[in-house]
Amino acid sequence: MSTQSHLDALKAKHKALETQLADAVAHASSSDQELAEIKHQKLKIKDEITELEAKLKS
Repeated sequence: MSTQSHLDALKAKHKALETQLADAVAHASSSDQELAEIKHQKLKIKDEITELEAKLKS
């Protein structure tokens, strides 16, 4: 997988997690633990996206 393909896949996954988080927030049955886990996954992916974008620019 090329770096650009990997970056595109990460961006798609980040967007899916954003949707998942919005759905979880909208449902009162979601636990704080579940919300924290989704946020953690989003942050990890965002960090990886930032790293890959920096590599592509250099």
